Amino acid sequence: MHKPRKLQQNVWYKVGTEINIGEPLFRLPEAKTLLHRVLREIRKRYPFEMRGLRLEGAWLTFYIKPDDGLKLPLIMQLLKQTFSLRFNIIVGRRGHVWGERYESEILDGEPPENAEMVDWAAIDKSANTPIAGAAAYILSWDSLRSPGMTITTRFSAHNAAKPASQPG
Repeated sequence: MHKPRKLQQNVWYKVGTEINIGEPLFRLPEAKTLLHRVLREIRKRYPFEMRGLRLEGAWLTFYIKPDDGLKLPLIMQLLKQTFSLRFNIIVGRRGHVWGERYESEILDGEPPENAEMVDWAAIDKSANTPIAGAAAYILSWDSLRSPGMTITTRFSAHNAAKPASQPG
């Protein structure tokens, strides 16, 4: 059983979460575009400030200050569920995208000085970029596979039969 999450009003949280089995998902530009699209939609529903957004391989970390601090679990639930549903549809797979629960800690004050403000104009521009179909992902997964890593992505026969072109 998990410990209850500590929530407070008007505080910054450091949040981190990992992709299931450490897949290097955020190396794919399409995954970043999808994440930006989902973040933009959530921000319209639950206003928040964000700093230090970092996408590193299988990790997503950032600092967030929801307008109502008690909304952090709702924001994270929407982020993880919406991203997972859409990503699985795009690549034609089933199953979990995110690993365990997200980690969060309440900061004592402001985020570190090196945690840059999130450039929402750049995120809006990225979120409006068309997302390529599943064929681009098939090549990308193979090219990202590191020695000893097993990727458990299942593609439908329909998507796997399409000729894949080299992304980018």
